[in-house]
Amino acid sequence: MALLTRITGPRDLDRLSPEQLDRLAAEIRSFLVDAVSKTGGHLGPNLGVVELTIALHRVFDSPTDKVLFDTGHQSYVHKLLTGRQDFSRLRSKEGLSGYPSRAESEHDVIENSHASTVLSWADGLAKANQVLGRDDRHVVAVIGDGALTGGMAWEALNNIAVAKDRPLVIVVNDNERSYEPTIGGLANHLATLRTTDGYERFLARGKDLLERTPVVGKPLYETLHGAKKGLKDFIAPQGMFEDLGLKYVGPIDGHDIEALESALQRAKRFNGPVIVHCLTQKGRGYKPAEQHEGDRFHGIGVIHPDTGLPVSAGGASWTSVFGDEMVRLGHERPDIVAITAAMMQPVGLGKFAKEFPDRVYDVGIAEQHAATSAAGLATGGLHPVFAVYATFLNRAFDQVLMDVALHKCGVTFVLDRAGVTGDDGASHNGMWDMSILQVVPGLRIAAPRDADQVRAQLREAVEVKDAPTVVRYSKGTVGPAVEAVGRIGGMDVLRRHDGKAADVLIVSVGALATMCLEIADLLDKQGISTTVVDPRWVKPVDEELPGLAQRHRVVVTVEDNGRTGGVGSAVAQALRDAGVDVPLRDFGIPQRFLDHASRKEVMAEIGLTAPDIARQVTGLVARLDGRFEEPGDDIAVAAEAVRD
Repeated sequence: MALLTRITGPRDLDRLSPEQLDRLAAEIRSFLVDAVSKTGGHLGPNLGVVELTIALHRVFDSPTDKVLFDTGHQSYVHKLLTGRQDFSRLRSKEGLSGYPSRAESEHDVIENSHASTVLSWADGLAKANQVLGRDDRHVVAVIGDGALTGGMAWEALNNIAVAKDRPLVIVVNDNERSYEPTIGGLANHLATLRTTDGYERFLARGKDLLERTPVVGKPLYETLHGAKKGLKDFIAPQGMFEDLGLKYVGPIDGHDIEALESALQRAKRFNGPVIVHCLTQKGRGYKPAEQHEGDRFHGIGVIHPDTGLPVSAGGASWTSVFGDEMVRLGHERPDIVAITAAMMQPVGLGKFAKEFPDRVYDVGIAEQHAATSAAGLATGGLHPVFAVYATFLNRAFDQVLMDVALHKCGVTFVLDRAGVTGDDGASHNGMWDMSILQVVPGLRIAAPRDADQVRAQLREAVEVKDAPTVVRYSKGTVGPAVEAVGRIGGMDVLRRHDGKAADVLIVSVGALATMCLEIADLLDKQGISTTVVDPRWVKPVDEELPGLAQRHRVVVTVEDNGRTGGVGSAVAQALRDAGVDVPLRDFGIPQRFLDHASRKEVMAEIGLTAPDIARQVTGLVARLDGRFEEPGDDIAVAAEAVRD
């Protein structure tokens, strides 16, 4: 790593020779494989942009020039070239973020790791430069071909193209993939551009020949050049971009630093919007990634660097349980179809797609379109299941509300990675879904506590034909089954107090059932009796819950969702509406953006642990009893006893 360790900022690249730049690229790839294999992270996308990132930082002067990365999966090389080379705690608490981070560096601009946003950011920054007279600054937006499938990107392009004299360089990082191979009309268009000689080269050769032809040569060339729109469409269909008013440069070999620099310098000199189309290979230089047809090691856990194989095999994941049940449902019901927004494997639909290739739709990074298309599918007589990360459903709220719910369409939304996800940071925690969906009339939300309930509640959800349903579950390995000891209304009773009514009613939401039972054990050791129920369906609030709450002194809700407007708020409203005046404490995620760390560390930081909650509930019961002392270390001692 002799060259890499000497790079403390982008301008250190200026003094390197072409041979040294190639050596640096090799060192960066070696560093990434070694570092990311130890921590996990986004490996494939970064291996594919090594030369491109080097060229960007040699041609442009960050941070004066703003270099923006869409999504940020590919920002590791950028981090290395801007002085951040300690990857030992990548995506861990107090370590480097897996995405650009303003707290880390002045070279980072966008922290939001949701795709297709960068062109709107770039449009705004370029407008600001123009208004403030900053003619010496450039804005560069790096966007993948996968992110270009998002509608927001085209809304931005429509605006960018209006200002012919506003400098803005759009670098299309075309590796034919988002997570998996990019699909759709745009992907087909880019594929044509990859494989067809450009009309500019044709015209250049024609000009040389015709200008040497006496009398008719020059007029004939001018006629051809004036008709280049038709000629261009015949030879190379990059007209889609140029018809918008965007100058097109490319395709460029994204692994040839000299060619990249030349193209970027031309784009930099052009006083208007320019697209530089770069062809790259995701996972380049690391054979296990290059040979992985699924996602080219888009995101990995801890692996053996030599083989690319996982260091340890985990148990069944929430995602895989859903995926297997979808296949069973597919065999039983020919009306069930599946939708994904460019994440077939990550959301567990790979097996369904293999079994029923004609009943699965990958719409690209287009969650809004997915939701409304699902409404159309439902209206047409099918039952669509749209599987998506919880954090990405935020992008389709209007469509869920006005297209699906308003029209009473039987669509099931399956939200993967709900709640605290941890290491991917603030933008990926699925902590808003149960709050924003509470306001949707008719919509029903299921929060399964274990694998058995994922299967059962998914089946219940797809039986609903006149309203949208949601099934949400956590990231990672699913725990052991949590058995019910009874049923009240539609709620499962997980713990019942023998004898007279208990002191505390704990309403457990989803995967936090095991923790809620631990809270009950801790309270029991303090002489506080409890009932623990799992509502299963948290929207609407079960009709039996207010009556059950009335038979307790305190109600406690525990959810892996933001406290504002979440399940706790809905339960409190239901109690008020029923005239039940019982104190309620709602425990959940505070409404703030949470820094990256492990899920366990984040839960501890926000106080969403059994000892923390038991301590507060003990204090509340003491105040109701007229005792005002706060509980001390006895809860911690009890917690150790419970764990033992």
